[in-house]
Amino acid sequence: MNTPVSRKLFWTVTIVSFVMIAALSAVLATVLFNQRESARNAPIIERIQIGRSSVQPAGRPANLSSADELSSLFKDAAGEVKGAVVYIQVDLGGDSEPAEGWERRFFHRSPRQSVGSGVIISETGYIVTNNHVVEGSSSMTVTLTDKRQFAGSIVGTDPATDLAVIRIEDATELPVAVFGNSDDVEVGQWVLAIGNPFRLTSTVTAGIVSALGRQVNIIGDSFGIEDFIQTDAAINPGNSGGALVDLSGSLVGINTAIATESGSYEGYGFAVPVNLVARVAADLIAYGEVQRGFLNVEIAPVNARLADRLGLGYIGGVYLNEVWSGGAADKAGLRPGDVVVSVDSMNVDAPNELQSAIARKRPGDLVHLDIWRRGRSQKIEVVLMGREDAATKTWFADLNDNGRTSPPERPTVPEAEVDVVHLEEIGIGVRETTADDLERFAAESGVYVAYIARAGIAAAAGLRRDVLVRSVDSTPVGTVEELREAVSSSLTGAGSAVLEIVGRDGISAFYEVRVSR
Repeated sequence: MNTPVSRKLFWTVTIVSFVMIAALSAVLATVLFNQRESARNAPIIERIQIGRSSVQPAGRPANLSSADELSSLFKDAAGEVKGAVVYIQVDLGGDSEPAEGWERRFFHRSPRQSVGSGVIISETGYIVTNNHVVEGSSSMTVTLTDKRQFAGSIVGTDPATDLAVIRIEDATELPVAVFGNSDDVEVGQWVLAIGNPFRLTSTVTAGIVSALGRQVNIIGDSFGIEDFIQTDAAINPGNSGGALVDLSGSLVGINTAIATESGSYEGYGFAVPVNLVARVAADLIAYGEVQRGFLNVEIAPVNARLADRLGLGYIGGVYLNEVWSGGAADKAGLRPGDVVVSVDSMNVDAPNELQSAIARKRPGDLVHLDIWRRGRSQKIEVVLMGREDAATKTWFADLNDNGRTSPPERPTVPEAEVDVVHLEEIGIGVRETTADDLERFAAESGVYVAYIARAGIAAAAGLRRDVLVRSVDSTPVGTVEELREAVSSSLTGAGSAVLEIVGRDGISAFYEVRVSR
């Protein structure tokens, strides 16, 4: 029933309801406004963190399986090569008289010692390291990762690349490094450096390839070859000669130098590319020195102004300043002013890159060059010359007359690769002769002596390398096996053997090797 009392009650309830709704709306609006203001004023980092469903520790990838896989790659790569990296202690000799007082601190006269690293490259005990590690050594000790120690001897050195090969005798079950392909190395890829910094043996550090083809002018020779792989993997004193490997554990370089003002690691390490290492090491083992081919040219970098003047279209290639008359380049038709763009389809954009490409070749090798001449591209084939070629000798003489340094004396290369055999009885490395050898030595037969082991009886007798052995006790020898049998027979019977040798000058000489009693 609609009475005055009921109508009054209805309007009272309605008004109270509107008031309550309005109040609730105001409260809700205030809450929303405050939340919006709080969100606007909060630091951005907090907003990002709040929005994540899970938070990973700083510096750790969100994908844990990928991190584990990367860690496994590091471990496997280190395990693959670590056993092949050795610790080398070199006795540099010195005055044995003891020093006193302040002289002892600043002029230590006891025998000096240097340390470094090396990489085993054959089961027969050959180890590649840096020339500066073993230079000036009177003796050296090589320690393997399993603690075995051996006396090491120098097989050959190459100051132009700061590489050397040494050898340890009577070592068995040697782990050998797997050679990779440094031409496939790319900037940004992971690498590991393994060596013995500060006498901390078998140290592994990780980093990336920072740059390729670096020239840092550490080899003080106009014929020095610098084409380094740069890495930020930590390399310190003692790492020299150690391994730089990719994540498959394959050797891609030999750690050689660091750029530093403090004497220790500052983020810039340099390694000799393994493809150049393989070339140099093979020659040092076979011949005791490196057989190099030469273009007989003087080169310079191409800058923007020169590229524009030549109409090259880009800044690259290597400019030929001078081409020596009668030299390899001259005979092939190269001219001053040509720009070498590539060597055997490999681009060269700096003088050191051209030097490195040619350094992998031997005298007599055919090299395919792409060049730029007078506004157009051409292809030219060049047969490299050796040091003994008349044109090369003239070239070196001209360089010396102009105050430049020619490379160290190197004999030319034989026609083919021939395995070197170690004759343990007398301590020499020999190989079969080639037709080229016989022509150079003006001989009808013989066995080529590639190296002399320092601790062998041949070294004690004064026998030199780079000669042919023609006979043993008047018995002619024409093969390695004939030489081995003749030496063994003479040493077993008389305890000595007389070797007739002939040098490149055609002069014969005789050396008596005796068994130590």
